[in-house]
Amino acid sequence: MSHDLTFKTTMHFAYGVPAPVSPGIVRLVANNPSPLTFKGTNTYLVGMTQLAVIDPGPRDATHLAAILKAAAGRPIRQIFVTHAHRDHVDSAASLKAATGATILGYGRESFAPVGPDTNPQGSEFIDFVFAPDVKLAHGDVVEEKEWRLEALHTPGHAPDHLCFTLGGRGVLFSGDHVMAWNTTLVAPPEGSMADYVESLELLLLKQHSVYLPGHGGRLEDPQRTVRAYLLHRRWREQQVLEAIRGGVGTIQSIVPIIYPAIDIKLSSAAALSVQAHVEHLIARGLVTCDGDPTWDRPLSLA
Repeated sequence: MSHDLTFKTTMHFAYGVPAPVSPGIVRLVANNPSPLTFKGTNTYLVGMTQLAVIDPGPRDATHLAAILKAAAGRPIRQIFVTHAHRDHVDSAASLKAATGATILGYGRESFAPVGPDTNPQGSEFIDFVFAPDVKLAHGDVVEEKEWRLEALHTPGHAPDHLCFTLGGRGVLFSGDHVMAWNTTLVAPPEGSMADYVESLELLLLKQHSVYLPGHGGRLEDPQRTVRAYLLHRRWREQQVLEAIRGGVGTIQSIVPIIYPAIDIKLSSAAALSVQAHVEHLIARGLVTCDGDPTWDRPLSLA
């Protein structure tokens, strides 16, 4: 099943330079590359005479200046946020201050206001108090003369994650939910594998022709990719079950079996991904654990 995944790791861009990716849509890439952000966070400007910005990116004065330069005097009316991970949301307040735009997103009020003990990008990974000016729920629509965006609630990578459908265009701004360059990190307690799988299945019901993700290049043939992602998750799940069946009893010891050539920089992310699968298996009654499944707590088949 793993061979069903084909990643697109080429991407033509220059930091600070707006690149057209579809009629009426330009992309700017923030200069925050890392093993988890690829070349950097994508910011999209949507519209011709008045603009919406999707994911203003990390707190970076140079990136903010590039957004304003790309606007070229056209008013920015809305700032849409796919989720409150800091590499997507931290420039929102500064962009609002510069433009008077309204910030729209799901919000974090209904989720725990404290961070996880372990996460793949440090203690400042998430803006736990992000509160948009306008809260968007699944199916909410925001419309201007030149565009129409519908919010799709797609938790899994993050509980507040939204994708945005561009009406009449077959385009989905997929945030970190589905990307072309790599699989999406699902890291508890922020991430939920059960939610992620359900959100992937939701996208199979939609008829999009292209995804514009939060990192990496545009994704063609998205339905095939979503199906491959679902197969990949089922394959990983079987690997976890087979490891436990073979006597490998902890998340920490499963990681090198599933990821034998893992980069040390990604070892925590890999452990969190295994933990997400274990939690999903426990919830379905296939695996048991005496207490919460910490990385060193013994696991067994149910």
